[in-house]
Amino acid sequence: MKIVVLVKEVPDTYGDRKLTLETGLADRAASDRVLDEIGERALEVALAYADAHPGTEVTVVSMASEDAAATIRKGLAMGAGAALQVVDPALAGADLGTTAAVLAAAVRRAGFDLVITGNLSTDGTGGVLPAMLAEHLQVPQATALAAVTIGETEVTGTRATDFGTAQVSAELPAVISITEALPDARFPNFKGIMAAKKKPFETVSLADLGVDVDPSIAAQSIMTAVSERPARGAGVKIVDEGDAADKLAAFLIENRLA
Repeated sequence: MKIVVLVKEVPDTYGDRKLTLETGLADRAASDRVLDEIGERALEVALAYADAHPGTEVTVVSMASEDAAATIRKGLAMGAGAALQVVDPALAGADLGTTAAVLAAAVRRAGFDLVITGNLSTDGTGGVLPAMLAEHLQVPQATALAAVTIGETEVTGTRATDFGTAQVSAELPAVISITEALPDARFPNFKGIMAAKKKPFETVSLADLGVDVDPSIAAQSIMTAVSERPARGAGVKIVDEGDAADKLAAFLIENRLA
C-alpha cells in the first residue's frame, strides 16, 4: 500500500496573521511557521495504518517555498518514509486551481493507492482542494471524514451530516480528507528526528513535473483590493446613575442592534 499525505506549512494560529498590503498575499514572516495541524492528523491516519501493516509506504507531499523544507521534514520525524516538495518561483500566489493541478502531478510522481488530506487548511480555508485533486487524478473521493477505516481494496468512513452521520466508501485508488474529529498526531521522538535526516527528501520544480504554469497567471483568481483592518476603537461605557436602562436602549437603537 502506498499512501500519500498532503501537508502544508502555515502561519502559527497563535501568532500574528497578516496580509502583505502590496500583494494581498499572506505575510508568512509575520509569525512562526508550523506544519498545519490538520495535515498532522491526516499523517497520523496513515502512520497508524502503517504501524499495523508492515510494508506500507507513507510519503508526505507539499508545495511550498524552499525554506519550508525544515517544517515539512517534521513529517519524516513523525514516521513518514519519504517526502516530496514542489518548489518553484512561478507558484508564488498560486490559487486553488493551480495548486490542485501541481499537487496532482506531484502525487502521480510519488505513486499512490490512497491520498489523505485535511479537509481545509488553517490559512487558506478553501476546503475544495481534496475534491479538485481527485478530479485531476480521476479517482473517487470521500471527503470530510470523522472516522476512517483503510482496507486492502477500499476505504470507508463516516461523515457528519445535518441529520446525523453517513457511512461512505470508495474503491482504491482514492482521495480522502479528514476533519479534526480524528485523533491528535503523535509527537516526533529523538529517534524519529535523527532518522528523518537520512530519509529520502526530493525537491522538484514545475519542469520536473511536466507542468506549465505562466508566472503572470499563477493565480487564476485574484484579489482586487486589500487594506489593513482599522484599530479597534474604545467602547462606550455606561455608568448607572438611575438611567442606565435608557442609555443602553438608546445605544442599541443608535447602532441598529435592537
